[in-house]
Amino acid sequence: MDAADWDAKYAGTELMWSLTPNQWVEEVVADLTPGRALDLAAGEGRNALWLAERGWQATAVDFSRVALERGAELAAQRLGPEASRFTIEEADLLTHRPEARAYDLVMVVYLQVNPQFRAIAMRAAADAVAPGGMLLVTAHDSDNLVDGFGGPPNAAVLYAAHDVVADIEGSGLDVVRAERVTRIVATDAGERRALDCLVVATRPRD
Repeated sequence: MDAADWDAKYAGTELMWSLTPNQWVEEVVADLTPGRALDLAAGEGRNALWLAERGWQATAVDFSRVALERGAELAAQRLGPEASRFTIEEADLLTHRPEARAYDLVMVVYLQVNPQFRAIAMRAAADAVAPGGMLLVTAHDSDNLVDGFGGPPNAAVLYAAHDVVADIEGSGLDVVRAERVTRIVATDAGERRALDCLVVATRPRD
């Protein structure tokens, strides 16, 4: 799907994703000191907005203008006079190169793309992490297709933690966590188990 497809998809619903942050973002980031954050493939910006509410200067990047404008509207409603802590940037991650070593936190949450595209996006994300900063990546795990619930039904866009580790090899980041994690999803039929991959990496201070 290209940007126009996603624009149409977002335009067809009041809110595609939840207003709350991703479980793994909240778990990993909650106790970090606020700084400058970058949320790549942010969609409506739920994770960046959550960070902005916690005092971060957060930028949401996506190629869907419709999604980003919705995020900006939510920021105005939820942050009021502090809405400037949440900014948006329309960009395609295939070509986008964020400012190098500039962000205390870089997040890539559920970017489900082919391996070649993924490797490009992950390396750009890793390069944007500042000294002392963190990269957080989570996605629907490869095993989710058979053993989990939800997520894309296309194996080509699923991946595991070791794939992300390989993508960022040589970036200067130290991998802190690289694992498959279980997320419980509430459905009308009861709780279901979704399998995600989670990678957390940090850049040593100079």
